[in-house]
Amino acid sequence: MTESDFRAQTADFDDVVTRDWPANHIIPDHSHPFALKALVTSGQMWLTVNGVEQALEPGDVFELSHSQPHAERYGPTGASYLVARRHQP
Repeated sequence: MTESDFRAQTADFDDVVTRDWPANHIIPDHSHPFALKALVTSGQMWLTVNGVEQALEPGDVFELSHSQPHAERYGPTGASYLVARRHQP
């Protein structure tokens, strides 16, 4: 998916921000007070949800529901992604 396609698909979200993560960074299980849809724009990351790990590279999209527990880890060059957030009303 391209960045312009992603922005068009997430126009109704509350905000879209860029997140940059350093090389080999690990974020253990956590959750967020919002639902999200994200587009990986550089690097490589692994997302673990419900015990299932998914490898993600530039152009890949992932979604998490509000308060969905997950873990993240980032590749040897780190990773960046655009994340659209939708807060609960």
